[in-house]
Amino acid sequence: MRLFNRLIFPDLEKGKSSYRRSKLFEIIFEADTKAGKVFDISILVLILISVALVMLESVKSVNAQFHDVLLILEWIITIIFSIEYLLRIYCVKNPLRYIFSFYGIIDLLSILPSFLGIFYPPTRGLSSIRILRLFRIVRIFNLTHFLQGGNTILVALYRSRAKIIMFLSFITLVVVVIGSMMYVVESKHPESAFSSIPISIYWAVVTITTVGYGDIAPVTGFGKFLSSVVMIIGYGVIAVPTGFVTMEAIKSKKDEILPRNTQACENCMDTVHADGAKFCKSCGHKLSIEKKVE
Repeated sequence: MRLFNRLIFPDLEKGKSSYRRSKLFEIIFEADTKAGKVFDISILVLILISVALVMLESVKSVNAQFHDVLLILEWIITIIFSIEYLLRIYCVKNPLRYIFSFYGIIDLLSILPSFLGIFYPPTRGLSSIRILRLFRIVRIFNLTHFLQGGNTILVALYRSRAKIIMFLSFITLVVVVIGSMMYVVESKHPESAFSSIPISIYWAVVTITTVGYGDIAPVTGFGKFLSSVVMIIGYGVIAVPTGFVTMEAIKSKKDEILPRNTQACENCMDTVHADGAKFCKSCGHKLSIEKKVE
């Protein structure tokens, strides 16, 4: 019967397929409808369960007793995520745009470790990367207005990128010079651990970043003096970039207020639209407008 309808009423069948894809898109990519919110919350619960299973599997005593159960549950969740990933590709008009988007890459990485684990078991531990999918919770519970602070920081980082790059370049040169000097000063001492310039540069990086592992320390008087200078410079390493970003954050002004909805464009995958928008601001594609679920 379906074959007959396709031959006699191709437009009708095409319309049904388009409608089916549109409804799937609303459920999978948007959370303003009841079905969409239930779907997304269910996926988030599965993500938390999956990450918990990976953590439990890493505990030897638990894995020895419940290995088969953990493995079966993990594969069930992996299959569900695989089906979800394929459905996401199916219901968007531009699959490649979704596949190479931020969420698309995370969705793919969340299922790859389990399949790679068939050939190389240790990679199954990477399944915990699924926790990154919890970023979707921001849109599900209409928390996008809280992202304004994060957006301000990103803008400040972008605007101060040239200053930060120049500063990091200068610090790199300082680290190389100081590491080389420390090697010259310390290498001749029999108890010194500065056996090569790369090791000395490693010590300079650890010291100037105020990490201070303590695995390598100078033994000569001049070496200790040079070490003190590096420690003092280290405080500037932390303060200067922070000052750059803070200054730009104060100067920057928010150009727009982020919307409190989950409208997504099925053509270009843009998810930032004004409340009540009928068309995508990026590509002009018509948006599906559904009544919000409070």
